[in-house]
Amino acid sequence: MIKKIFIQKSPIHAPVSALFAWHEKDGAINRLTPPWAPLSLVARTGRGIDKGVEVTFKIKIFGIPMKWQARHIGYKKNAMFRDCQIKGPFAHWEHSHLFHERSPDITVMEDQVRFSLPFGIFSLPFYGYAKRELSRMFFYRHQVLKYDMENRVGKIQKKRILISGGSGAIGKTLVSFLRTCGHEVICLVRDSSVRDLNKQSQDVHFWDPYSNVLDMDAIGPVDAVINLNGVDISKGKWTFSQRAKILNSRVISTQVLVEKMRQMPHPPSTFISASAIGFYGDGGQSRLTEESEGSDCFISRVCRQWEAASLGAMDAGIRTVQLRIGVVLTPAGGALERMLQPFLMGLGTRLADGKQYMSWIGMEDVLGGILHILGNKEIRGPVNLTAPEPVTNREFTHTLAGILGRRAPFVLPKAAVLALWGEMGKETLLASARVMPEKLIKSGYKFVHPKLGRALCHVLGRVPQKTDGKM
Repeated sequence: MIKKIFIQKSPIHAPVSALFAWHEKDGAINRLTPPWAPLSLVARTGRGIDKGVEVTFKIKIFGIPMKWQARHIGYKKNAMFRDCQIKGPFAHWEHSHLFHERSPDITVMEDQVRFSLPFGIFSLPFYGYAKRELSRMFFYRHQVLKYDMENRVGKIQKKRILISGGSGAIGKTLVSFLRTCGHEVICLVRDSSVRDLNKQSQDVHFWDPYSNVLDMDAIGPVDAVINLNGVDISKGKWTFSQRAKILNSRVISTQVLVEKMRQMPHPPSTFISASAIGFYGDGGQSRLTEESEGSDCFISRVCRQWEAASLGAMDAGIRTVQLRIGVVLTPAGGALERMLQPFLMGLGTRLADGKQYMSWIGMEDVLGGILHILGNKEIRGPVNLTAPEPVTNREFTHTLAGILGRRAPFVLPKAAVLALWGEMGKETLLASARVMPEKLIKSGYKFVHPKLGRALCHVLGRVPQKTDGKM
């Protein structure tokens, strides 16, 4: 059997005990998983990283879904832990996580992977590709780990946080992030399979907002509630029934959470409820801040009702924040996921004249912005969760194509957008929203990825290159 070894090392300004303890937290593996290769937990025996723990994940390789089962086979506190593949895509896989104490405040993190591809000598041409993919993955992991350990972990006041909508692209990532930062997170779920998988856990509770079912007594006291519910607005045309689903999924869930919080003997101190930059409608070339007024289009009306549903919490004395979220960059969901494959195939397409502004935000700043809001008691009311440098659709198309090393030669005319998607296309693809995160900036938040190029490189696992100032 052909065996290869891959090694990645990074110095991290953190004590070895803190770095090792971080890896033992629930959520660590999900926090380190690249968004272009997401894992979904199927089964688990035991918790943490102790010897004997087994985990099974669903993964996709070359677009093919399969299961990856691994067992922890070695553990030495503050020094190492090791896992190996039991069943999966490799002929052999053994991953050693090594912690080298350079000084009391600096630790060298070393990931060492010994692996073999299936099919023996017939796999020889693919080892170069495998090593490049491992390099992408571990470069991403070390970037995330280093930034979190040096800028977030140990710098927060621990809170008990209840999250609804934790199964979405933002929610899944946020839950893992908050847990590894040191918060205790409880998730509200409606999916019975998720409840069954976590039936021994106190971190998962059932609710049904459409039937007003939510037992806050069983959950117990919480310091903050984060509400991320909402049906995807960008799938298909907005028929009458789809409009109702879009509105009700946001308003009803928010109303139920507010009602249940108000009934608690000791309500949480903070309520963060999602909204969207769709609140502003088509703003043309104007710079839009939290003080700007909304439009009268469908999605703007939805956002107004969504935000209005949260105001009952404010009336009860709970600090309430409405997150007006921009276009979140992640290949694990949303606009970038849908764009990625056509762009990789050289079919990148500009929308109409491309002059409409896209107010984007990198996933790391979605997470960092929410963490910042949780810890800053002065922030309340609407908050634009967008990057400080929105770009036009033309600029976005050019930057994404350049990072992927492809051309984007096509244009989808306005008439075609309207014919294909109707009002949804008009309000989400052709509308211009040049939204500025004024409250975040004034409150001292420092963006991890203020420029589009860097944000895209991070979530796509590409090496940053200086191109026309967008990095």
